[in-house]
Amino acid sequence: MSEAGNLGTESLETGKAGAYRVLARKYRPSNFSELIGQEPMVRTLTNAFATGRIAQAWMLTGVRGVGKTTTARILARALNYKTATVDQPSVDLSIPGEHCQAIMEGRHVDVIEMDAASHTGIDDIRDIIDRVRYAPVSARYKVYIIDEVHMLSTQAFNGLLKTLEEPPPHVKFIFATTEIRKVPITVLSRCQRFDLRRIDAGALVGHLSSIAAKEGISVDDEALAMIARAAEGSARDSLSILDQAIAHGSGTVGADAVRAMLGLADRARIIDLFEHVMKGDVAAALSEFRAQYDTGADPAAVLTDLAEFNHLVTRLRFVPAAADDASLSEDERRRGAEFAGTLSVRVLSRTWQMLLKGIPEVQSSNRPVSAAEMVLIRLAHAADLPTLDEALKSLDGVGPLPNGAPRANGAPANPGNGGGASAVAQARMPASTGGSAQTMRLVEAQPVPEAYVPQPAPVAEAPVVPVKSLADIVALADANRDIAFKVLLKRCVRPVRIEPGRLDVTLTDDAPKILLNDLTSKLRAWTGRNWLVSLSKEEGGQTLAEMETTKRENAFSDAKADPTVAAILARFPGAKIIDVRIPDVPDVEETEAEVPVEPAADDDEI
Repeated sequence: MSEAGNLGTESLETGKAGAYRVLARKYRPSNFSELIGQEPMVRTLTNAFATGRIAQAWMLTGVRGVGKTTTARILARALNYKTATVDQPSVDLSIPGEHCQAIMEGRHVDVIEMDAASHTGIDDIRDIIDRVRYAPVSARYKVYIIDEVHMLSTQAFNGLLKTLEEPPPHVKFIFATTEIRKVPITVLSRCQRFDLRRIDAGALVGHLSSIAAKEGISVDDEALAMIARAAEGSARDSLSILDQAIAHGSGTVGADAVRAMLGLADRARIIDLFEHVMKGDVAAALSEFRAQYDTGADPAAVLTDLAEFNHLVTRLRFVPAAADDASLSEDERRRGAEFAGTLSVRVLSRTWQMLLKGIPEVQSSNRPVSAAEMVLIRLAHAADLPTLDEALKSLDGVGPLPNGAPRANGAPANPGNGGGASAVAQARMPASTGGSAQTMRLVEAQPVPEAYVPQPAPVAEAPVVPVKSLADIVALADANRDIAFKVLLKRCVRPVRIEPGRLDVTLTDDAPKILLNDLTSKLRAWTGRNWLVSLSKEEGGQTLAEMETTKRENAFSDAKADPTVAAILARFPGAKIIDVRIPDVPDVEETEAEVPVEPAADDDEI
């Protein structure tokens, strides 16, 4: 690191000879040239400063550890850059200026840093609004750096809008957030946004290697690759892991120590496990997994590494240049390229999907080892199975079998005469590496005898039941004990026309939408023939329920007009007719109650 890169470090360490600073703070970038992986942002700021087009507010977003707060401090330093020869904003910070050290140490009076996570309310924003009217004490600009700005409340954001849109000329705002979606669009529209990218693993390896050299630490290249992968694009995380690895290894960093510290599996052994799974060798796969678990590997981490290698093989199939990644080991490059030329994309995609489903199962299981073994068994079992479309093609005789083998005994393509069954037997055969690479290609082909498929016994046709009226259909529903459908037929269906195999009806407003479909399927099942049931535009007749109601009302009227009944009603004041039994009217269905009549307390009933 350059002399400027150690800005602020020496002063803090002066008088503290034994004090130790973690690597993430000791090697924190202090100028734009030291930022790694953020070239687009640096180029944009360089052009803006060169042309004088300096924004009033910036929004820095990205995952944790990519340098948002550090970039904000460097930007504040560039805005207030001043030396004996330069007195204007500049991105060239190779020579420390008057305010640089205080800004980078976070103690400059005109650069105010605020953590929005602990200052979320409108009162904190009012304090900022009140102070922006005052000019800076010593610097060129008064700079407000608000970290985790998405944590501000809605009232706080609204209170900041006016000041953010028209700030005084001596005030600049720099916001940083990891949750850009939680920032209101009204705030985003007033800021110049920079998306800080995850740092490439190769760049992280080079960065860690240079820091290890400066610290005089011996580090294996494989260990650096593991640290870079574990950091997932975060420079701060990578330095923290390196710090931990140095302490773990007593000043030296070896691959075995990092692997044990992070609970990772040996990458070469992961590749061996992948090969066993692709061959369908369950015993070897489980033995290898147990061996890795016994050495301290976490079951979920093993499956995660297996998924990563599966992804690497898929990438190498389409982008061979991906093998040049500095974070890859020699085994991953060589054997990954071999698998990429052997396994099909369909197989790799299927393996990826199964692993994505299996990893959460292992993480949430109270028996992770057993859960991981079951995932490996599923993967190995699927190794010699064709994909769904391959099995369907082999059934239909479209194209060659998945393993490229000819059909046994010249079997025809039609599955109805036994050719389909033979095709299925051949489609399930493990394919060799020399095939068309559609199923798993790491299993040696074994001859499979043509399977005998017994012909199904002929099914006797159901007798055709004549249907001449809607009452006949209701009788069928009653005979088949479908009482609910019987009630729907009587209440909701208005007959229009009925012929053998055809029924035209209209429906009441409260009829279910699927009633016609149900009527079609049930008629076919009950009568032994296909029916065309259609919705007619004609009005249709009464429903059976309406017909029964009409008959019942007529019966009540006739009963009241009967001289004998009239005499009885006259003899017993308050008596009422509650039911009329008519022999030629069908009984009321089980689900319908009789007409309720509540007589007076002391009245008699007929």
